[in-house]
Amino acid sequence: METTPFVGEPLALDLVNTRPLMGEQRVDLIGNTQGLAGWLRQQAGRLPKSLPVGFDQFGAEQLEPVHAVRDHVASAIRHLMEGRDVPAGDIAGLNTAMRSASVTRQLEWGDAPAVVSERAGSPGVQLAGFLAEDAALLLAGPDTRLIRKCEADDCVMLFIGNNARRRWCSAARCGNRVRVSRYYKRSKSS
Repeated sequence: METTPFVGEPLALDLVNTRPLMGEQRVDLIGNTQGLAGWLRQQAGRLPKSLPVGFDQFGAEQLEPVHAVRDHVASAIRHLMEGRDVPAGDIAGLNTAMRSASVTRQLEWGDAPAVVSERAGSPGVQLAGFLAEDAALLLAGPDTRLIRKCEADDCVMLFIGNNARRRWCSAARCGNRVRVSRYYKRSKSS
């Protein structure tokens, strides 16, 4: 299994997917500030410009709110996929993250007038608030029913299954491994 994050799904799923399996153990790809900085660079085009720059200079305490949001999102999605209600603690955790990084908007006037949003709080709280808001939109939206887990035995990645035939997180990542394994088993039994 690769140690680079699987990205390209909705941001909330990409966040949950930062805990892949390596052998039989889950690893945390954003467990330290360097890992988080790398993941944020991969997601740069999807993050608001108002988030503070220099995430690679985060202190360890800035990781806690981001990890808390990831845990709440993962739990909520797991419950939904199992047909159960989302625990109240997960909803409260996401709401707390959003409230902790409240958004204010202001009009900026110039050659190109624009409404600019800013979040309150430390960099980690701001990031957690943005990620919690993104997760809330996913959880409350129609794509929630399309969330799937990769069918490869050694993969825990989640994706939006908007194509009924899609079975793996990535054809290149897991699909090829599964097909090669099936071919090998068939050729051995022949």
